[in-house]
Amino acid sequence: MSGGANNGPVAGCAAAIRRLIVACCAATALVAVGSPLSAEPITVNPAHWEVYKQKFVQADGRVIDTANGDITHSEGQGYGMLLAFGADDPATFERIWTFTRNELLIRDDGLAAWKWDPAATPHISDINNATDGDILIAYALSLAGERWASPEYIAIATRVAKAVGEHMLIPLNGETIVLPGAEGFRDAGTTDEVVINLSYWVYPALLKLQELAADAPYRAAVESGTRLLARAGLGPLDLPSDWMQFGQRGLSPAPDRAPLFGYEGLRIPLYLMMAGLDTRELLAPFFADWITRNDGVPAVVNLETGSVTERLEEPGYRFLAALVACASAGTPIPDDLKTFAPTLYYPSTLHLLGLSVAAERYPRC
Repeated sequence: MSGGANNGPVAGCAAAIRRLIVACCAATALVAVGSPLSAEPITVNPAHWEVYKQKFVQADGRVIDTANGDITHSEGQGYGMLLAFGADDPATFERIWTFTRNELLIRDDGLAAWKWDPAATPHISDINNATDGDILIAYALSLAGERWASPEYIAIATRVAKAVGEHMLIPLNGETIVLPGAEGFRDAGTTDEVVINLSYWVYPALLKLQELAADAPYRAAVESGTRLLARAGLGPLDLPSDWMQFGQRGLSPAPDRAPLFGYEGLRIPLYLMMAGLDTRELLAPFFADWITRNDGVPAVVNLETGSVTERLEEPGYRFLAALVACASAGTPIPDDLKTFAPTLYYPSTLHLLGLSVAAERYPRC
């Protein structure tokens, strides 16, 4: 696909008008956020979970990223715990949690080290946190603590939720920002400009964690996330860059990073749908400009040119695209994508989460 035909003034005007409409409708969608905080349950097919578990969950509870040297990261542990909860598998949940607690929750601030490398000595090769991983871990613990009546899970979820609220949710330029990590995302150590990743707004988790940390600005972060998303569209495709810079000068592609929408950003519509923030207006850029123009196959795209740099053919990625199409236009999900067969860690994880969302929120799909 080439973006050349979409670079004219008509396309630019249309994109600007749509951004204005989306911003207005995002505010309307957030009326629901003012209601009692809730999210759809996570339900994972036990047979699908068994296949996933055999491939990606080791005996000690370590979830492995098979595309990246079998490393383990806090995101993967959080996803693994969430999927184990969804499959009603408390034994595996406990194994994944035990590894997470013993190996990753070693920072003084209550957050998790993000990277554990089996080939490195020591195994923690980067002590920095990844805030989406922290959020997922706390979310999974809170859900499991309620279902399985575990005060320990609830207590630790609360502690992590408060740590995220204290250290990683920051006020900036009228918004509440989810800082991606403790180190490396602020401009020269200040908060004048920060690098953000809109896929770190795990909306259903943020809604849940507000219940655990009443004084933390989780609700404000949800509201800011949808407002920023409405303003973040770039180039002829009007999509957000995976990594953006935000501050007094507004939103722009992050310096020293390619202006791409891809592996990170494709989670944004999934999280919107999981949280019930799936208005047609918020999903519109992902459907009209990301999926429809690529014949239903998601892709990594250069936002400056509109050109495809990589087609994402894995079933998990294609399922997310099909789910967005169904939520946006009622297009049925192809039957072949409803069958789960694991490939690599990341698309397989998104596939299971997407299947859960389809079952709970979009049974017509």
